[in-house]
Amino acid sequence: MTLSPDPQSVASPVQRSLIVIATGVVFALLYFGKDVLVPIILALILALLMAPFVRVLQKVRLGHAYAVLIAVLLLATVAAGLMTVIGSQVVHLAESLPQYEMTVQAKLQVLHDLTVARLEAMSGEAGKVFNAFGGQSGAGQIQQAPVVPANANAIDVSAFATPWGAIRRVLSSLWSPLETAGIVLVVLVFVLLEYESLRDRFIRAIGGADLRATTAAINDAGERLSRFFVSQFSVNFGVGIAIWLGLAAIGLPNALLWGALTAVLRFVPYVGVWIAALLAALLAAAVTPGWSLMLMTLGLFVVVEALVSQLLEPQLYGHATGLSPLAVVVSAIFWSWLWGPMGLVLSTPLTLCLVVVGRHVRAFTLLGILLGDTPALTLPERFYQRALSGDADEIIAAARTFLRQWSFARYCDVVLLPALQLAQMDLAQKAIGPEQLLKARTAIVRVLEVVGRETPSEPRWRRRASVLEDDNLVHYLRQQREHVAGRWQGPLAVAPGTIVLCMGSGNRYDDMATEILVRILRELRVDARHVSVKDIEDFEAEHHPEATRNAVSMIHVVNASGAGAWESSDAVAGQMRERERFANVVIVAVFLPNLLEAQEPPELGEHIDRIARSFEQAAQITLEKSAK
Repeated sequence: MTLSPDPQSVASPVQRSLIVIATGVVFALLYFGKDVLVPIILALILALLMAPFVRVLQKVRLGHAYAVLIAVLLLATVAAGLMTVIGSQVVHLAESLPQYEMTVQAKLQVLHDLTVARLEAMSGEAGKVFNAFGGQSGAGQIQQAPVVPANANAIDVSAFATPWGAIRRVLSSLWSPLETAGIVLVVLVFVLLEYESLRDRFIRAIGGADLRATTAAINDAGERLSRFFVSQFSVNFGVGIAIWLGLAAIGLPNALLWGALTAVLRFVPYVGVWIAALLAALLAAAVTPGWSLMLMTLGLFVVVEALVSQLLEPQLYGHATGLSPLAVVVSAIFWSWLWGPMGLVLSTPLTLCLVVVGRHVRAFTLLGILLGDTPALTLPERFYQRALSGDADEIIAAARTFLRQWSFARYCDVVLLPALQLAQMDLAQKAIGPEQLLKARTAIVRVLEVVGRETPSEPRWRRRASVLEDDNLVHYLRQQREHVAGRWQGPLAVAPGTIVLCMGSGNRYDDMATEILVRILRELRVDARHVSVKDIEDFEAEHHPEATRNAVSMIHVVNASGAGAWESSDAVAGQMRERERFANVVIVAVFLPNLLEAQEPPELGEHIDRIARSFEQAAQITLEKSAK
């Protein structure tokens, strides 16, 4: 399909410069304002997570303020309890580490002998060779050892000389996270208290008079984010419990720590759970002399993560976020670069908000296309684009995927016919060059041969040359069948009522659709044959004593040119009806939809018995007739 740029939509150099400057200002604000923005955004995300719970509390006759306070206190209690568990387990682990010193040293020695020692041996042999050539040049040089200050490795213990100094040092290290947590809780309380009011203000601020579109965007974002956070929180909690129980069963110390750490780190996309797995595996390697505990630990993480990511998560929120996997990875890199570890945690929800904005705000459509999981091209557009590129293999692969669920007739209705109509529009505007036209014709021929399951009569290199020589693609496709089955595309002596004739309404595009219908019917084991009025006249002018007189049971007259050619379809049907041979034949007019027209349902013509409005319906009518 040819798209001509809208003059009003083409940005001027000044507008492009303003866009670049505005983008740079936004990035600068995000980077330098992270100390303020991160707690606020985290509070807004937690508000989306806690809003369903607040509504549940309100349903049990609690006031709005009490419901908010209870929800926030419960969240703070859970977070404090989790941090307490992790802190106590870390302290216990630190106290236990000296017990594993001998095991760690033994395994490090084994690893050293397998890796570093062998490399040192190789470098030693190489060093002898180099020393043999460079010994004389370095004989006069005296290497002087670097002077290391006596107090270089000294540890400043003055801060811990008194109990108050130790307390002050601990509080100074905890002040920053406690400050952030306090800001988050305060903002969370006020956001939940004014949840509905904030939504109304946001709609009024960005929606203006278009309340419908703004409400749709807000509801979409709220539903997606709430469902994503609740589902992810539940899944991560369940994974943490499974890891805790599994590690406790195989005998790894501090299993509760690794379960809690897994539940927390799993909020980091893709890499979080494996960081926890690596830390747990290192402890497992230090606990026992052998390697079995470490392998079982890694195996537990692999099995649990595989089951959850492949079975559980797709059912809960596999496509609810609307993000492509590449967008998740790129957003994780971008937000972690911008805001550090907290940006890594917030990368998925922030990107999800951008995708929702891109779907509902026209100015940000590009974000929805780049970051969302919605296909950028429709199936017909993708077919046409691949055909112009000559990429028949990708078209065939996509067609086979489609045919696993749907029929070949439906594929032609949904994909092939609209793609050909796109090509027809570009041909009418002379927007396709000779090279692209050749690639498209060659790709379409190969797709029809493979997907339509008709055995070609020539090798591929010869078929490509034939496509180059024959300007009429329909004639070439029909000749393929005639080379195999003869001039009349099959025997003339057949059982009565077993042949179905397919005819176009008069132009080349109708003939192409007719050829597609023939291949659909032959794929369904129907003896369909592509003929024209002239073919019928030639057949009657010749003598065929072997031909079965009542062999034809149905004639399909195909119209793919739009409402303007409906009368020609009825005229073709009339010419067939006048012949004695086809007096009792069922004539079906196949009126295929056109992308450029809103067609009204046609009425039955004087010579037409039934009407089909798609390839699939025409095939169904044929099968019903054959079954009688």
